[in-house]
Amino acid sequence: MPKIKTHKGSAKRFSVTKNGKIKRGKAFRSHILNKKTTKRKRKLRKNGYLASANAATIKSMIPYK
Repeated sequence: MPKIKTHKGSAKRFSVTKNGKIKRGKAFRSHILNKKTTKRKRKLRKNGYLASANAATIKSMIPYK
């Protein structure tokens, strides 16, 4: 059985927790921050978790993580 290649773009963006959930960063935090409220920017700092509908796809992209 050959090894499965890791999708490097996904490997940089996602990580798997101990319980098997996929951890991700929030979007809309890179630029144009003046018009966003402080409360909104503070909430964007925290990590999010991937929806279960997309989790299987990403897990196949990062098999060894």
